[in-house]
Amino acid sequence: MQFDTVFRNVQVVDGSGSEPYNADVAITGDRIAAIGDLAGCEATQIIDGHGKALAPGFIDVHTHDDTNVIRYPDCLPKISQGVTSVIVGNCGISASPAMLAGDPPDPMNLLGKQQDFKYPTFASYAEAVTAAQPAVNVAALVGHTTLRNNEMDNLYRAASGDEIAAMKAKLHAAMEQGALGLSSGLAYASAKDAPTEEVMALAEELAEFDGIYTTHMRTEFEQILEAMEEAFATGKHGKVPVVISHLKCAGAGNWGRTVEVLDLMEKTAKHQDVACDCYPYSASSSTLDLKQVTDEIDIFITWSDKHPEHAGKMLKQIAEEMDLPLMDAAKQLQPAGAVYHCMDEADVERVLKYRLTMVGSDGLPNDPHPHPRLWGSFPRVLGYYSRERQLFSLGQAIHKMTGMSAKRYCLKDRGEIREGAYADIVMFDPNTIIDVASFENPIAAAKGIDVVMVNGCISYQNGQVSTNRHGRFLYRHQD
Repeated sequence: MQFDTVFRNVQVVDGSGSEPYNADVAITGDRIAAIGDLAGCEATQIIDGHGKALAPGFIDVHTHDDTNVIRYPDCLPKISQGVTSVIVGNCGISASPAMLAGDPPDPMNLLGKQQDFKYPTFASYAEAVTAAQPAVNVAALVGHTTLRNNEMDNLYRAASGDEIAAMKAKLHAAMEQGALGLSSGLAYASAKDAPTEEVMALAEELAEFDGIYTTHMRTEFEQILEAMEEAFATGKHGKVPVVISHLKCAGAGNWGRTVEVLDLMEKTAKHQDVACDCYPYSASSSTLDLKQVTDEIDIFITWSDKHPEHAGKMLKQIAEEMDLPLMDAAKQLQPAGAVYHCMDEADVERVLKYRLTMVGSDGLPNDPHPHPRLWGSFPRVLGYYSRERQLFSLGQAIHKMTGMSAKRYCLKDRGEIREGAYADIVMFDPNTIIDVASFENPIAAAKGIDVVMVNGCISYQNGQVSTNRHGRFLYRHQD
Protein backbone atom coordinates (compact mmCIF):
# COMPACT_ATOMS: atom_id res chain seq x y z
CA MET A 1 0.00 0.00 0.00
CA GLN A 2 1.16 3.53 -0.81
CA PHE A 3 0.04 6.35 1.50
CA ASP A 4 0.73 10.10 1.58
CA THR A 5 1.66 10.24 5.27
CA VAL A 6 2.13 7.65 7.98
CA PHE A 7 2.41 8.45 11.70
CA ARG A 8 4.40 5.55 13.18
CA ASN A 9 4.39 4.19 16.75
CA VAL A 10 1.88 6.67 18.15
CA GLN A 11 -0.41 6.43 21.14
CA VAL A 12 -3.80 6.93 19.45
CA VAL A 13 -6.36 8.85 21.52
CA ASP A 14 -9.21 8.52 19.05
CA GLY A 15 -11.72 11.10 20.33
CA SER A 16 -14.44 8.59 21.21
CA GLY A 17 -13.68 8.67 24.93
CA SER A 18 -11.95 5.28 24.77
CA GLU A 19 -8.55 4.83 26.35
CA PRO A 20 -5.45 5.24 24.16
CA TYR A 21 -3.90 2.38 22.17
CA ASN A 22 -0.65 2.02 20.17
CA ALA A 23 -0.80 1.93 16.37
CA ASP A 24 0.33 3.48 13.09
CA VAL A 25 -2.04 5.88 11.32
CA ALA A 26 -1.95 6.41 7.53
CA ILE A 27 -3.33 9.36 5.56
CA THR A 28 -4.30 9.47 1.89
CA GLY A 29 -5.61 12.73 0.47
CA ASP A 30 -7.73 14.45 3.13
CA ARG A 31 -8.81 11.26 4.92
CA ILE A 32 -7.50 8.67 7.34
CA ALA A 33 -6.84 5.60 5.20
CA ALA A 34 -5.63 2.94 7.63
CA ILE A 35 -4.93 2.33 11.33
CA GLY A 36 -2.92 -0.59 12.72
CA ASP A 37 0.49 -2.18 12.20
CA LEU A 38 1.57 -0.61 8.91
CA ALA A 39 5.24 -1.68 9.08
CA GLY A 40 5.44 -2.89 5.49
CA CYS A 41 3.70 0.03 3.83
CA GLU A 42 5.20 2.84 1.75
CA ALA A 43 4.50 6.53 2.24
CA THR A 44 5.59 9.85 0.80
CA GLN A 45 6.40 11.00 4.34
CA ILE A 46 6.79 9.01 7.53
CA ILE A 47 6.58 10.75 10.91
CA ASP A 48 8.03 8.90 13.87
CA GLY A 49 5.68 9.42 16.80
CA HIS A 50 7.46 7.33 19.41
CA GLY A 51 6.44 8.63 22.86
CA LYS A 52 3.85 10.95 21.34
CA ALA A 53 0.04 10.95 21.37
CA LEU A 54 -2.03 11.32 18.21
CA ALA A 55 -5.51 12.81 18.61
CA PRO A 56 -8.16 14.35 16.38
CA GLY A 57 -7.57 18.08 15.89
CA PHE A 58 -9.22 20.01 18.67
CA ILE A 59 -12.58 21.69 17.95
CA ASP A 60 -12.98 25.08 19.62
CA VAL A 61 -16.76 25.23 20.02
CA HIS A 62 -16.83 28.74 21.46
CA THR A 63 -14.87 31.39 19.57
CA HIS A 64 -15.17 34.98 18.42
CA ASP A 65 -12.85 34.48 15.44
CA ASP A 66 -15.59 35.49 12.95
CA THR A 67 -13.69 38.22 11.10
CA ASN A 68 -10.20 37.15 12.17
CA VAL A 69 -10.24 33.89 10.18
CA ILE A 70 -10.51 36.17 7.11
CA ARG A 71 -8.29 39.08 8.19
CA TYR A 72 -5.55 36.98 9.84
CA PRO A 73 -5.94 33.56 8.17
CA ASP A 74 -2.79 32.07 9.76
CA CYS A 75 -4.94 31.69 12.94
CA LEU A 76 -1.77 31.27 15.00
CA PRO A 77 -3.45 31.45 18.45
CA LYS A 78 -5.58 28.44 17.45
CA ILE A 79 -3.42 26.20 15.24
CA SER A 80 -0.48 26.54 17.67
CA GLN A 81 -2.52 24.82 20.41
CA GLY A 82 -3.77 22.01 18.17
CA VAL A 83 -7.14 23.48 17.19
CA THR A 84 -8.15 22.50 13.65
CA SER A 85 -11.78 23.71 13.62
CA VAL A 86 -13.46 26.77 15.16
CA ILE A 87 -17.13 27.54 15.67
CA VAL A 88 -17.86 31.27 15.31
CA GLY A 89 -20.98 33.36 15.83
CA ASN A 90 -21.32 32.77 19.58
CA CYS A 91 -22.94 34.93 22.29
CA GLY A 92 -25.49 36.44 19.91
CA ILE A 93 -22.84 38.19 17.81
CA SER A 94 -21.86 37.03 14.33
CA ALA A 95 -20.20 38.61 11.30
CA SER A 96 -23.13 37.53 9.15
CA PRO A 97 -25.79 38.13 8.06
CA ALA A 98 -24.94 41.71 9.08
CA MET A 99 -25.58 45.19 7.76
CA LEU A 100 -24.23 48.06 9.87
CA ALA A 101 -25.27 51.67 9.43
CA GLY A 102 -22.71 52.84 12.01
CA ASP A 103 -20.27 51.53 14.59
CA PRO A 104 -21.04 48.00 15.81
CA PRO A 105 -22.92 48.05 19.13
CA ASP A 106 -21.46 46.43 22.23
CA PRO A 107 -20.57 43.51 22.20
CA MET A 108 -20.50 43.21 18.38
CA ASN A 109 -17.47 45.51 18.65
CA LEU A 110 -15.54 42.48 19.96
CA LEU A 111 -15.53 41.13 16.39
CA GLY A 112 -14.12 44.22 14.69
CA LYS A 113 -14.96 47.68 13.34
CA GLN A 114 -17.80 48.69 11.03
CA GLN A 115 -15.74 47.93 7.90
CA ASP A 116 -15.23 44.33 9.07
CA PHE A 117 -18.98 43.60 8.89
CA LYS A 118 -19.41 43.26 5.14
CA TYR A 119 -21.34 40.02 4.80
CA PRO A 120 -25.05 40.77 4.26
CA THR A 121 -25.81 37.06 3.75
CA PHE A 122 -24.49 33.92 5.40
CA ALA A 123 -23.45 32.66 1.94
CA SER A 124 -21.29 35.75 1.35
CA TYR A 125 -19.50 35.11 4.66
CA ALA A 126 -18.90 31.44 3.81
CA GLU A 127 -17.50 32.47 0.42
CA ALA A 128 -15.16 35.01 2.06
CA VAL A 129 -13.83 32.36 4.47
CA THR A 130 -13.30 29.96 1.57
CA ALA A 131 -11.44 32.65 -0.40
CA ALA A 132 -9.22 33.49 2.59
CA GLN A 133 -8.52 29.77 3.18
CA PRO A 134 -7.62 30.05 6.87
CA ALA A 135 -5.33 27.56 8.60
CA VAL A 136 -8.33 26.06 10.44
CA ASN A 137 -11.81 24.87 9.45
CA VAL A 138 -14.66 27.29 10.21
CA ALA A 139 -18.33 26.60 11.02
CA ALA A 140 -20.74 29.35 12.03
CA LEU A 141 -23.78 30.18 14.12
CA VAL A 142 -26.03 33.19 13.50
CA GLY A 143 -26.20 35.77 16.28
CA HIS A 144 -29.51 37.03 17.71
CA THR A 145 -27.99 40.47 18.45
CA THR A 146 -26.69 40.68 14.88
CA LEU A 147 -30.21 39.93 13.58
CA ARG A 148 -31.68 42.56 15.92
CA ASN A 149 -29.15 45.15 14.79
CA ASN A 150 -30.13 44.56 11.14
CA GLU A 151 -33.81 45.28 11.74
CA MET A 152 -34.15 47.56 14.78
CA ASP A 153 -33.51 51.28 15.20
CA ASN A 154 -33.12 50.80 18.95
CA LEU A 155 -31.75 47.67 20.61
CA TYR A 156 -32.93 48.65 24.10
CA ARG A 157 -36.48 47.40 23.64
CA ALA A 158 -38.39 44.33 22.50
CA ALA A 159 -38.65 43.71 18.76
CA SER A 160 -41.99 44.33 17.05
CA GLY A 161 -43.90 41.62 15.18
CA ASP A 162 -42.65 42.92 11.83
CA GLU A 163 -39.06 43.07 13.09
CA ILE A 164 -39.27 39.49 14.38
CA ALA A 165 -40.67 38.36 11.01
CA ALA A 166 -37.72 40.03 9.22
CA MET A 167 -35.23 38.41 11.62
CA LYS A 168 -36.86 35.01 11.11
CA ALA A 169 -36.57 35.37 7.33
CA LYS A 170 -32.85 36.20 7.54
CA LEU A 171 -32.21 33.32 9.95
CA HIS A 172 -34.16 30.92 7.71
CA ALA A 173 -32.05 31.94 4.70
CA ALA A 174 -28.84 31.48 6.71
CA MET A 175 -29.94 28.00 7.80
CA GLU A 176 -30.66 27.13 4.15
CA GLN A 177 -27.13 28.32 3.36
CA GLY A 178 -25.53 26.00 5.94
CA ALA A 179 -25.48 27.80 9.30
CA LEU A 180 -25.26 25.60 12.40
CA GLY A 181 -28.01 27.38 14.33
CA LEU A 182 -28.78 30.42 16.46
CA SER A 183 -26.80 31.93 19.33
CA SER A 184 -27.97 34.52 21.85
CA GLY A 185 -26.23 36.88 24.28
CA LEU A 186 -29.07 37.87 26.57
CA ALA A 187 -26.75 39.13 29.33
CA TYR A 188 -25.69 42.07 27.15
CA ALA A 189 -27.59 45.37 27.14
CA SER A 190 -28.11 45.10 23.35
CA ALA A 191 -30.22 41.93 23.81
CA LYS A 192 -31.36 42.08 27.43
CA ASP A 193 -34.66 43.77 26.51
CA ALA A 194 -35.54 40.92 24.17
CA PRO A 195 -38.27 38.90 25.89
CA THR A 196 -38.09 35.10 25.90
CA GLU A 197 -40.87 35.03 23.30
CA GLU A 198 -38.69 36.92 20.80
CA VAL A 199 -35.92 34.32 21.02
CA MET A 200 -38.44 31.46 20.97
CA ALA A 201 -39.90 32.83 17.73
CA LEU A 202 -36.46 32.72 16.11
CA ALA A 203 -35.75 29.23 17.49
CA GLU A 204 -38.81 28.03 15.50
CA GLU A 205 -36.69 28.35 12.33
CA LEU A 206 -34.08 25.79 13.45
CA ALA A 207 -35.69 22.34 13.76
CA GLU A 208 -36.41 21.91 10.07
CA PHE A 209 -32.64 22.17 9.43
CA ASP A 210 -31.58 20.10 12.45
CA GLY A 211 -30.07 23.28 13.92
CA ILE A 212 -28.90 24.08 17.44
CA TYR A 213 -29.51 26.87 19.97
CA THR A 214 -26.57 28.14 22.02
CA THR A 215 -26.82 30.88 24.62
CA HIS A 216 -24.78 33.25 26.72
CA MET A 217 -27.63 33.24 29.23
CA ARG A 218 -29.44 36.23 30.68
CA THR A 219 -27.31 35.96 33.81
CA GLU A 220 -24.57 33.82 35.33
CA PHE A 221 -25.02 35.45 38.74
CA GLU A 222 -27.73 34.97 41.41
CA GLN A 223 -30.59 34.18 39.01
CA ILE A 224 -28.61 31.54 37.10
CA LEU A 225 -31.14 28.71 37.60
CA GLU A 226 -33.95 30.86 36.19
CA ALA A 227 -31.72 31.80 33.24
CA MET A 228 -31.05 28.11 32.59
CA GLU A 229 -34.78 27.33 32.71
CA GLU A 230 -35.35 30.08 30.12
CA ALA A 231 -32.67 28.58 27.85
CA PHE A 232 -34.13 25.08 28.16
CA ALA A 233 -37.67 26.38 27.53
CA THR A 234 -36.46 28.14 24.36
CA GLY A 235 -34.89 24.93 23.05
CA LYS A 236 -37.97 22.93 23.95
CA HIS A 237 -40.19 25.42 22.13
CA GLY A 238 -38.00 25.20 19.03
CA LYS A 239 -37.59 21.40 19.38
CA VAL A 240 -33.80 21.77 19.14
CA PRO A 241 -30.74 20.92 21.27
CA VAL A 242 -29.48 23.59 23.69
CA VAL A 243 -25.87 24.42 24.53
CA ILE A 244 -25.23 26.75 27.46
CA SER A 245 -22.15 28.79 26.66
CA HIS A 246 -19.22 29.09 29.08
CA LEU A 247 -21.22 27.66 32.00
CA LYS A 248 -20.08 29.22 35.28
CA CYS A 249 -21.23 30.62 38.59
CA ALA A 250 -20.04 34.22 38.44
CA GLY A 251 -19.65 36.55 41.39
CA ALA A 252 -18.36 35.75 44.88
CA GLY A 253 -21.92 35.37 46.24
CA ASN A 254 -22.50 32.57 43.71
CA TRP A 255 -19.45 30.43 44.40
CA GLY A 256 -20.18 26.78 45.09
CA ARG A 257 -23.52 26.80 43.30
CA THR A 258 -22.28 24.67 40.40
CA VAL A 259 -23.61 21.75 42.45
CA GLU A 260 -27.18 23.08 41.96
CA VAL A 261 -26.46 24.18 38.39
CA LEU A 262 -25.20 20.77 37.27
CA ASP A 263 -28.05 19.06 39.13
CA LEU A 264 -30.50 21.08 37.01
CA MET A 265 -28.55 20.19 33.84
CA GLU A 266 -28.66 16.50 34.74
CA LYS A 267 -32.40 16.54 35.52
CA THR A 268 -33.15 18.38 32.28
CA ALA A 269 -30.92 16.04 30.23
CA LYS A 270 -33.21 13.13 31.13
CA HIS A 271 -35.93 14.47 28.82
CA GLN A 272 -34.22 17.13 26.66
CA ASP A 273 -31.04 17.35 24.55
CA VAL A 274 -28.84 19.78 26.49
CA ALA A 275 -25.11 20.37 26.95
CA CYS A 276 -22.64 23.11 27.84
CA ASP A 277 -19.16 24.35 27.12
CA CYS A 278 -16.60 25.94 29.40
CA TYR A 279 -13.08 27.35 29.36
CA PRO A 280 -10.45 26.13 31.84
CA TYR A 281 -9.87 29.33 33.82
CA SER A 282 -11.43 31.04 36.84
CA ALA A 283 -11.52 34.48 35.18
CA SER A 284 -13.88 35.69 32.46
CA SER A 285 -13.29 38.34 29.79
CA SER A 286 -15.52 40.62 27.75
CA THR A 287 -16.31 44.28 27.31
CA LEU A 288 -16.42 46.36 30.51
CA ASP A 289 -19.93 45.78 31.84
CA LEU A 290 -21.11 48.13 34.60
CA LYS A 291 -23.37 45.38 35.98
CA GLN A 292 -20.25 43.38 36.83
CA VAL A 293 -18.31 46.22 38.45
CA THR A 294 -17.72 45.40 42.13
CA ASP A 295 -14.91 45.71 44.66
CA GLU A 296 -15.37 42.01 45.62
CA ILE A 297 -13.15 40.79 42.76
CA ASP A 298 -10.13 41.96 40.74
CA ILE A 299 -11.08 43.57 37.42
CA PHE A 300 -8.23 44.04 34.93
CA ILE A 301 -8.78 46.61 32.14
CA THR A 302 -7.45 45.33 28.79
CA TRP A 303 -8.33 48.35 26.62
CA SER A 304 -10.20 51.65 26.76
CA ASP A 305 -11.15 53.87 23.82
CA LYS A 306 -11.40 57.03 25.91
CA HIS A 307 -8.44 56.39 28.23
CA PRO A 308 -5.96 54.09 26.47
CA GLU A 309 -3.31 55.10 29.01
CA HIS A 310 -5.15 53.07 31.67
CA ALA A 311 -5.12 49.77 29.71
CA GLY A 312 -3.13 47.09 31.51
CA LYS A 313 -4.11 48.15 35.04
CA MET A 314 -6.56 46.94 37.67
CA LEU A 315 -9.78 48.97 37.87
CA LYS A 316 -9.14 49.65 41.60
CA GLN A 317 -5.80 51.26 40.73
CA ILE A 318 -7.37 53.34 37.95
CA ALA A 319 -10.10 54.56 40.32
CA GLU A 320 -7.43 55.65 42.80
CA GLU A 321 -5.45 57.46 40.09
CA MET A 322 -8.62 59.20 38.83
CA ASP A 323 -9.67 59.91 42.42
CA LEU A 324 -13.13 58.52 41.64
CA PRO A 325 -15.40 55.81 43.06
CA LEU A 326 -15.00 52.45 41.27
CA MET A 327 -18.24 52.74 39.28
CA ASP A 328 -17.52 56.32 38.15
CA ALA A 329 -14.06 55.30 37.00
CA ALA A 330 -15.55 52.40 35.03
CA LYS A 331 -18.02 54.78 33.33
CA GLN A 332 -15.13 57.07 32.37
CA LEU A 333 -13.29 54.20 30.67
CA GLN A 334 -16.15 52.98 28.47
CA PRO A 335 -16.13 51.56 25.91
CA ALA A 336 -13.46 49.26 27.30
CA GLY A 337 -12.48 45.62 27.78
CA ALA A 338 -12.00 43.73 31.02
CA VAL A 339 -10.87 40.47 32.59
CA TYR A 340 -13.01 39.60 35.64
CA HIS A 341 -11.52 37.29 38.29
CA CYS A 342 -15.05 36.23 39.17
CA MET A 343 -15.05 32.44 39.61
CA ASP A 344 -14.09 29.85 42.18
CA GLU A 345 -11.58 27.22 41.02
CA ALA A 346 -13.63 24.36 42.54
CA ASP A 347 -16.60 25.44 40.39
CA VAL A 348 -14.43 25.52 37.27
CA GLU A 349 -13.24 21.95 37.92
CA ARG A 350 -16.76 20.70 38.65
CA VAL A 351 -18.12 22.08 35.36
CA LEU A 352 -15.10 20.98 33.31
CA LYS A 353 -15.39 17.41 34.61
CA TYR A 354 -19.16 17.20 34.01
CA ARG A 355 -20.12 14.55 31.45
CA LEU A 356 -21.94 16.97 29.08
CA THR A 357 -19.24 19.67 29.02
CA MET A 358 -17.25 20.48 25.88
CA VAL A 359 -14.21 22.76 25.81
CA GLY A 360 -14.39 26.20 24.18
CA SER A 361 -11.81 28.95 24.56
CA ASP A 362 -14.09 32.02 24.29
CA GLY A 363 -10.88 33.85 23.36
CA LEU A 364 -11.11 37.46 22.15
CA PRO A 365 -8.59 37.75 19.29
CA ASN A 366 -8.97 41.52 18.85
CA ASP A 367 -8.20 42.34 22.48
CA PRO A 368 -4.75 44.01 22.72
CA HIS A 369 -4.17 42.22 26.06
CA PRO A 370 -6.27 39.09 25.67
CA HIS A 371 -7.26 36.60 28.34
CA PRO A 372 -4.71 33.71 28.17
CA ARG A 373 -7.52 31.35 27.14
CA LEU A 374 -7.07 32.63 23.54
CA TRP A 375 -3.70 30.85 23.25
CA GLY A 376 -3.80 28.29 26.06
CA SER A 377 -7.18 26.61 26.62
CA PHE A 378 -6.69 23.18 25.05
CA PRO A 379 -3.13 22.47 26.24
CA ARG A 380 -4.23 23.66 29.70
CA VAL A 381 -7.00 21.03 29.80
CA LEU A 382 -4.49 18.32 28.84
CA GLY A 383 -1.46 19.46 30.82
CA TYR A 384 -2.94 20.98 33.95
CA TYR A 385 -6.39 19.48 34.44
CA SER A 386 -5.83 15.98 33.02
CA ARG A 387 -2.13 15.25 33.69
CA GLU A 388 -1.46 17.30 36.85
CA ARG A 389 -4.86 17.55 38.56
CA GLN A 390 -6.05 14.15 37.20
CA LEU A 391 -9.57 15.52 36.84
CA PHE A 392 -10.19 13.04 34.01
CA SER A 393 -8.22 10.60 31.86
CA LEU A 394 -6.46 11.61 28.65
CA GLY A 395 -9.12 9.76 26.66
CA GLN A 396 -11.94 11.67 28.38
CA ALA A 397 -10.13 15.00 28.01
CA ILE A 398 -9.65 14.52 24.26
CA HIS A 399 -13.29 13.43 23.87
CA LYS A 400 -14.47 16.75 25.39
CA MET A 401 -12.38 18.60 22.80
CA THR A 402 -13.09 16.49 19.71
CA GLY A 403 -15.64 13.67 19.30
CA MET A 404 -18.26 15.12 21.64
CA SER A 405 -18.01 18.52 19.95
CA ALA A 406 -18.15 17.21 16.38
CA LYS A 407 -21.25 15.15 17.15
CA ARG A 408 -22.97 18.00 18.98
CA TYR A 409 -22.44 20.44 16.09
CA CYS A 410 -23.05 17.93 13.26
CA LEU A 411 -19.51 18.19 11.86
CA LYS A 412 -19.60 15.00 9.82
CA ASP A 413 -16.52 12.73 9.84
CA ARG A 414 -14.58 15.04 12.15
CA GLY A 415 -13.49 14.73 15.77
CA GLU A 416 -12.39 11.08 15.64
CA ILE A 417 -9.42 9.07 14.46
CA ARG A 418 -10.99 6.27 12.44
CA GLU A 419 -10.72 5.05 8.88
CA GLY A 420 -12.64 7.33 6.50
CA ALA A 421 -12.67 10.33 8.83
CA TYR A 422 -11.09 13.62 7.77
CA ALA A 423 -7.41 13.84 8.65
CA ASP A 424 -7.62 16.73 11.12
CA ILE A 425 -4.91 15.54 13.51
CA VAL A 426 -2.65 16.78 16.29
CA MET A 427 0.47 14.99 17.49
CA PHE A 428 1.63 16.09 20.94
CA ASP A 429 3.76 15.02 23.88
CA PRO A 430 1.36 13.99 26.66
CA ASN A 431 4.17 14.39 29.23
CA THR A 432 5.05 18.00 28.39
CA ILE A 433 1.99 19.62 26.78
CA ILE A 434 1.03 22.74 28.75
CA ASP A 435 -0.26 26.27 28.26
CA VAL A 436 2.38 29.03 28.42
CA ALA A 437 0.09 32.06 28.07
CA SER A 438 -0.51 33.84 31.39
CA PHE A 439 -2.57 36.82 32.55
CA GLU A 440 0.66 38.87 32.60
CA ASN A 441 1.97 37.59 29.23
CA PRO A 442 -1.08 36.26 27.38
CA ILE A 443 0.36 36.01 23.86
CA ALA A 444 2.43 32.82 23.93
CA ALA A 445 2.26 29.54 22.03
CA ALA A 446 1.75 26.37 24.06
CA LYS A 447 4.46 23.77 24.66
CA GLY A 448 4.29 20.15 23.57
CA ILE A 449 2.46 20.46 20.20
CA ASP A 450 4.58 18.73 17.53
CA VAL A 451 2.48 18.49 14.37
CA VAL A 452 -0.97 19.76 13.40
CA MET A 453 -2.61 18.43 10.24
CA VAL A 454 -5.73 19.96 8.66
CA ASN A 455 -7.58 18.05 5.94
CA GLY A 456 -4.60 15.74 5.39
CA CYS A 457 -1.95 18.46 5.08
CA ILE A 458 0.60 19.49 7.70
CA SER A 459 -0.39 23.00 8.76
CA TYR A 460 1.77 23.61 11.85
CA GLN A 461 5.12 22.08 12.75
CA ASN A 462 8.20 23.20 14.69
CA GLY A 463 6.33 26.26 15.96
CA GLN A 464 5.52 27.52 12.45
CA VAL A 465 2.31 27.79 10.43
CA SER A 466 2.91 26.31 6.98
CA THR A 467 2.93 28.67 4.01
CA ASN A 468 -0.04 26.86 2.46
CA ARG A 469 -3.21 26.81 4.55
CA HIS A 470 -5.78 24.04 4.33
CA GLY A 471 -8.86 25.06 6.36
CA ARG A 472 -12.34 24.85 4.86
CA PHE A 473 -15.74 26.31 5.57
CA LEU A 474 -17.86 23.59 7.20
CA TYR A 475 -21.54 23.71 6.40
CA ARG A 476 -24.03 21.98 8.68
CA HIS A 477 -24.29 18.25 7.83
CA GLN A 478 -21.87 18.68 4.97
CA ASP A 479 -20.55 15.50 3.36
